[in-house]
This record gives sequence, structure tokens and C-alpha cells, in this order.
Amino acid sequence: MARALNQALHDALQADDRVHLTGEDIGALGGVFRITDGLVARFGEDRVSDTPLAEAGILGTAVGMAMYGLRPVVEMQFDAFAHPAFEQLVGHVAKMRNRTRGALPMPLTIRIPYGGGIGGVEHHSDASEAYYVHTPGLHVVAPATPADAYGLLRTAIASDDPVVFLEPKRLYWSKGPVDPAAPLPELGAATVRRCGTTATLISYGSGVAVCLEAAEAARAEGWDLEVVDLRSLVPFDDDTVCASVRRTGRAVVVHEAPGFGGFGAEIAARTTERCFHHLEAPVLRVTGLDIPYPPPMLERHHLPDTDRILDAVARLQWEADWREGTV
Repeated sequence: MARALNQALHDALQADDRVHLTGEDIGALGGVFRITDGLVARFGEDRVSDTPLAEAGILGTAVGMAMYGLRPVVEMQFDAFAHPAFEQLVGHVAKMRNRTRGALPMPLTIRIPYGGGIGGVEHHSDASEAYYVHTPGLHVVAPATPADAYGLLRTAIASDDPVVFLEPKRLYWSKGPVDPAAPLPELGAATVRRCGTTATLISYGSGVAVCLEAAEAARAEGWDLEVVDLRSLVPFDDDTVCASVRRTGRAVVVHEAPGFGGFGAEIAARTTERCFHHLEAPVLRVTGLDIPYPPPMLERHHLPDTDRILDAVARLQWEADWREGTV
């Protein structure tokens, strides 16, 4: 996935002179995770620019660049490091196009490595997607495969609306085919990664791989699980999600952010509102614990895993059997 993101940035820079990359240590170092490796040598410091350690200034400058017709791509080194720029994001990035009645588009992409699973400390392992999806005016994307990392990043950079592009850190080294010539995916289009009949697992980013592992393990229990990859959190693809849940009659939402007030609550609410008469059991959530991110040696207990997902599916099965009077 890291190479796919690097290729997407390279191709975007090559295709459009208005694309500029800015961020801390993205030049000669190539970024903390080397996502921008080699790009400054290819395109020069005018288009791949190192910045001071000042996230509010980085994003505020990018707002001005976008207002003047450029297409900046900002890198925040880690999810929690983006918090000092939150006022710029909410007050200006998200509101500018609406404030000007469309006169000023905001073609700005904010790349944010997010999530745990790499043994990082708490300031390097946040999953803050709920803050961003709750901010009208922002698109929010979280790829789960190298192909989507490439395609969705190209789509985000080409968008005239601001996009928060969440990169799951523990998937940076995941493998998969990438075809730069393939049609670029649209924002707001989920996809079914695995078809099934017993229940639907709904996730995004790093959670998709965990759901696929759980679906494979569920075969031993005689369960056939469908896995839906949202890809885009905002816009949200109600049609794909609801079509799947109506087929299976059961749903589990999986994400590694804490559960209380998390994005999974919105997914569960939307699904229940639209699929109520098709549900055989309540929509369940498997999430991170409602605690600050734990130390590295404890994160395996915090993050959703196969066992917790299968436990949720077992609860769904019990609910259905209870309704039918078989337990």
C-alpha cells in the first residue's frame, strides 16, 4: 500500500502542475513512512515542500493555496498530530465552499496516517474518523487495499471538495495488485469484498482485513459471512450496505476507534432505520475499548480481532434462534 500511495502522488504530480505536496519531513526524508520517497528529487522542492512543525500553519497555508487555484496535498505525520490543525479544518477547510456559495472550491487533500496495530505509543495510534465525519463539508476516505489506496487518492486529489484521506498504518506493508490504468473509483461507493448469507460485516480501512480473516474462520462454525468495505465514510453508500444487510438479515460493524460516539454508531443507526423490517437481530458493533489508546504491549486486547467478531456473530445467531423459539 505504501508503494501504491507513492505511485498515486507521483502520477498526480506528473498529470497536473497545480498539485503540490507539503508536510513535515516529506522531502529528502520521504516522510516518516516513506510515502513521499523520491518525489522531491523528481519534482523539486517547489512542489514537494518540507514545512515547520506547525500543523495549524501547514493546513492554513494549504487553504490559501487551494483558494488561489492550486491542489495541495497535505501530510499530517500521525492522526493525533493533526489535532492542532482542527480549527483550520472545521472553520475554514470544511466551510469555505459553502461560505462563498461555491465561488471558491477547496481542492485540498489531507493525508493522515491513522490507527494502531504497529506497536506505537498513544499519540501515534489514534483513530479519529468520528471527528471528521461529523464535520459537514468534508469527504472522508479510508482505503483497505493497495488498489484502492492508489485509486481513491487519485480521486481525492482530483476532487474540488476537501478530502480527509485516512491511511491505515498497519496496512502500509500489505500486498495486492495495482493497475494505474484502471478506472478511478468514485467517492461514496462501497464494495462487497466477500459474499455470504449468514451476516454482514461492515468495516473500512484496517478493519476490512480483520473482517475477512473472521469470515474465513467462521466457515468452521458453518457461518457464511459477507464483508462490505465502505471505502468512503463520507459520502456514505447506503445502497450497497443496505442491500447486503437485507440479504443476510444481520449486521456487525467493526472499527478500531472506541465504540461510544464512534462512527459505528452512525452506521448502525442508518442501517436500522433503512433495514428494520429485514433485520433478524439488532445491529452489533465490535470496536476498540472506550479508553485512551493503551501501551503497545496491550493493544492486541484493545483492537477488534477474529474472536470478538465471531462472538458478535454468535450473539446475532442466538437472537435469531430466540425469536424463532428454538432456544
